[in-house]
Amino acid sequence: MTTERDETVRDETVRDEAVRDEAVRDATARPRTAPARTLRPNILSRLIAVPLSPVLIVQARRARRIIPRLPDAAEPWSGALAGPDPVRLLVLGDSTAAGVGADTQDDALPGNLAREVLRVAGHGTRWDAVGENGATARDLLQRFIGPATEQRYDLVFLSIGANDALALRSRLAFARDVRELVARLRAASPHALILVSLMPRFDRFSSLVNPLRWNLALHAASLDDGARAAVAGLDDVFAIPKPPPYTPTFWASDLFHPSASGYREWIEFAIGAVPPELLKGLVR
Repeated sequence: MTTERDETVRDETVRDEAVRDEAVRDATARPRTAPARTLRPNILSRLIAVPLSPVLIVQARRARRIIPRLPDAAEPWSGALAGPDPVRLLVLGDSTAAGVGADTQDDALPGNLAREVLRVAGHGTRWDAVGENGATARDLLQRFIGPATEQRYDLVFLSIGANDALALRSRLAFARDVRELVARLRAASPHALILVSLMPRFDRFSSLVNPLRWNLALHAASLDDGARAAVAGLDDVFAIPKPPPYTPTFWASDLFHPSASGYREWIEFAIGAVPPELLKGLVR
């Protein structure tokens, strides 16, 4: 008789084998007669994953088992911060858009963004958060871009990428999805400033062990570079620089998501990196 645990293990095995097979196909797709050249980071990261796949699969399963699953931030996922000439703010993304690691969205990305906008640009804010724990860029396109584009916004903060790296998605697919997300957001909000926050630094996650941590960091860096290239040069689109070293207070209790302090540190860094002329144009 098949138990629920048996079905879960079987589902994980099928998924893990699919990831491994995709990596093998991508890594071996180049003809043997191709001229020798330096391997691109995206090819290198997936090539390395192939021989290590049995170890990586075991470590990934263990990480899913032992890392606590924290809840989303409590409702409501909409709010406001009083101030002059209020702007409309949207946060769209994965578990960080869902506020995992913080008690409320006021303590997570939207609330911290609102406070930074008031401090730096002098505007109040009306904000919304849209997303889901575990979402990839493809998930956002399939299930969340609709609600995210029902109204116009002045500032959009797109936080995506960690789950794409964990799923070993290809650089091309991730870059394509990020560019499409930005294009859909732009169509709905023609004058918005769109901030794109991409990969975390997996090499600094103490909750992960090597070689999983090292390989994820390598693959995430490749996806990050591809997505940055995909949005480079787009008007009023700014990709947040790669994060600085995480402080001891950055982490929530699962050592995987930001805490309330971590969200504050993240947004202070992100808004501090935005060119001042972009922030000045928030209210049209």
